[in-house]
Amino acid sequence: MGKQQNTYSLSDPGRRRDNNEDCFLEDLSLGLWAVADGMGGHEAGEVASAIAIKVIREQFAQQAPLADAIQAAHQAVLAAASAGCGAEGMGSTIVALSSDTDHWHLSWVGDSRAYLWTSNQEGGQLQQLSADHSYVQMLYQSGAIEAEDMESHPSKHVITQCLGSTQVDQVKVDNLTQPWQAQQTLLLCSDGLSDELSDESIAEILCQYKTLPDAGAALLNAALSAGGKDNITLQLIGSPLDYQACSNATPPSNREDHIKVNTPFPAARLIKGLLIVAALAGLLTVLLGSAG
Repeated sequence: MGKQQNTYSLSDPGRRRDNNEDCFLEDLSLGLWAVADGMGGHEAGEVASAIAIKVIREQFAQQAPLADAIQAAHQAVLAAASAGCGAEGMGSTIVALSSDTDHWHLSWVGDSRAYLWTSNQEGGQLQQLSADHSYVQMLYQSGAIEAEDMESHPSKHVITQCLGSTQVDQVKVDNLTQPWQAQQTLLLCSDGLSDELSDESIAEILCQYKTLPDAGAALLNAALSAGGKDNITLQLIGSPLDYQACSNATPPSNREDHIKVNTPFPAARLIKGLLIVAALAGLLTVLLGSAG
């Protein structure tokens, strides 16, 4: 269970989409946050991201390591699509963060990102923690293109893996663990934010706005002003070493709705999907246990 932390999450469909396929999780009692960016279109992408978030929370609450919880979510999205919940080929990226008393642990699949902002006397420093699972990232790592070519590359949105991909039995989950330091804030976001704002723009906003709600609102407004071509979801998680129950931060005790699905999809599809997930829970537990 995490320490008390100042945290702020929000999501917006953007200016060009009529539905929101993103889904986020904020559970302070578990010290768990996640952003899932669904793919597959209306009544598919939002189904995949919601299933992913639900399974990850359930598995993590049962003491599963975060990477194992993400693997279980991958299997659940595949099973739901096969059973007719959502649509064939639906999928979701995921970036998830768990926080205990001293450390944070990050896991991700796809191109939803995590950044670390560290405030200092000169303003602050922004560091991208996650590396996209994308074709362009592969080209860069192989030396085929330079870093400055990545943003303008015509295949920048082609990802190499996601939850629900039928091409792999198991996804490759990348992980990173570091100790908390004072004056640190972690930013999780879907590519609707990172595609619209450069690292320099994100850093300028985080430097200018000192409370998480103000910074979050400013980031969202900047992404919308830059075009808002995709759904935009972001979460800001402050270091527990800096926690203060100030009037600008919602205290954890007031957060009743820890799981947020931003655009409801048809109830029948949701109920069917959740029944499938529930039926698979026992099997997934056995499989994860035998794998360990």
